[in-house]
Amino acid sequence: MSALDALDERQREAASVLRGPVAVLAGAGTGKTRVITHRIAHGVDTGAYSPSRVMAVTFTAKAAGELRGRLRGLGIEGVVARTFHAAALAQLNFFWPTLAGSPAPSIIDNKVRLLGQAAEQLRLRPDTATLRDIASEIEWRKVSMLSIEQHAALGRSVGRVSTEQLAALQQGYEALKDDRRQLDFEDVLLACAGMLEAEPRVSASVHEQYRHFTVDEFQDVSPLQNRLLELWLGDRRDICVVGDASQTIYSFAGADQKYLLEFGRRYPDATVVRLETNYRSQPPILAAANALMNGRAGALELVAARESLTAEAPTVTAYASETEEAAGIAASIAARIAAGASPSEIAVLYRAHSQSGVIQQALGEAGIASRVLGGKRFFDMPEVRQAVLALRGASVAPTERGFLSNVQKVLRELGLSDEPPAAGGAQRDGWEARRAILRLAEEAPSETTLRSFSEALMARAKDQHEPTIQAVTMSTLHAAKGLEWPHVHLAGWTEGALPISYATGFDAIDEERRLAYVGITRAARTLALSWSHAAGRGERQPSRFLQEIGTTARGTGILRETSPNATRGGRRG
Repeated sequence: MSALDALDERQREAASVLRGPVAVLAGAGTGKTRVITHRIAHGVDTGAYSPSRVMAVTFTAKAAGELRGRLRGLGIEGVVARTFHAAALAQLNFFWPTLAGSPAPSIIDNKVRLLGQAAEQLRLRPDTATLRDIASEIEWRKVSMLSIEQHAALGRSVGRVSTEQLAALQQGYEALKDDRRQLDFEDVLLACAGMLEAEPRVSASVHEQYRHFTVDEFQDVSPLQNRLLELWLGDRRDICVVGDASQTIYSFAGADQKYLLEFGRRYPDATVVRLETNYRSQPPILAAANALMNGRAGALELVAARESLTAEAPTVTAYASETEEAAGIAASIAARIAAGASPSEIAVLYRAHSQSGVIQQALGEAGIASRVLGGKRFFDMPEVRQAVLALRGASVAPTERGFLSNVQKVLRELGLSDEPPAAGGAQRDGWEARRAILRLAEEAPSETTLRSFSEALMARAKDQHEPTIQAVTMSTLHAAKGLEWPHVHLAGWTEGALPISYATGFDAIDEERRLAYVGITRAARTLALSWSHAAGRGERQPSRFLQEIGTTARGTGILRETSPNATRGGRRG
């Protein structure tokens, strides 16, 4: 049996071209991993590839492991499937002792700690959130292949750390690393690229070892990763890239979709195959995804592999408040579980971690186990733990202030301001977390006291332990990329949340649109979108993306509006 037999016509076309440049533009749910693995298997089966001469590169260790597992299932052993960083580190560790006469430098495990030490030397005292944002800025600078001087010329700053202070901090950070013979995560790529450029014998050895390259999620490559790939390739042309421009959601971390979109321009003779047959989602869900991305650069027109006469249209429900939205989502999920669905088949996705607390509480009150995918749980965030402890402490001291005024006072002392930070990152996450606590206080019953509120927060925190039973998945949209569930709820579709408030300008809004697209295409059978009119005492408007998709029959008719009462009564959707 040929490795091509299990593929559809377009997949077979992509997998059968074994030489020269190939670009596979693979939409969500179109079987890109199947194409990658079957193409490599076909190359090995036909003798075109020697397994040890193939390198498959992806972005996460989990994805690399999946590639290796699927290849083993096809009877293929010996293919190198690694992340960019793992491949670069392996080459550094192999060649460095020969070149330098000593082991390769160690890898630091915590930028923030080293940045804190550099700040102390400069007599600066940025808080931990600011240090985390500075660490992210350093990562962006390095993957963008900018020197500290070039970065400073851009005039970027972080919080209250000026451009000049940021440059000095970076110089101090680099000096500490050099003194200790250490590299950070991005240095691994830079050092490997520098080694290949400077040492002809190293590049010759790598070129001899690896002849055929496959790169998954190519829309996510940064300038530095693309440069390293070019050095691995040398003057060879056997490269297959696979990606979807509509799923570029890491531009803030240096990802640049131009390398995918312009692949055909770089290689005019490249074979370019579009995979648009979706094997995951029902037709109405794909209609919503297509409407959202209509006319965008590189967008693919997804078509369901199977038509369905019983497919449910995606729904959109408006609630009075975030608390009612959470309760409505929980009621809908409870009804679905009662009808026979497993909790593990259901996901609730949202834009920011700060949105998770009220939803998880509502699920718990409905007796539904949940787990938070990736990152820290809301109540495990340091800003939240700090706020809970401060509120608990404040409840002991007598005060003439009212309950809500007390909460506002405590949160302001911890850093909550009227206006959010100008940009995203750890500072924004901390602000959103404190703001979420304030919204809970604003929506609390009138008889609530500071003591009862802090006890309620501690009880919520206690209930957040990872369950060992089947559970509903809760996740940010970023962390959900690459995953799928039969039933998906997308919460918080309001202006200021999706698109998020600090996204300004066409490019930033387009990134938010792609994030919304990723959320929609996680759903296989049912999709429910929701939003709330009020956040605390503020009013919100529905996301512009709802209008673009069409929320009523007067629009495109793609989404079906439901009422909160219908949702809470168990109506599906």
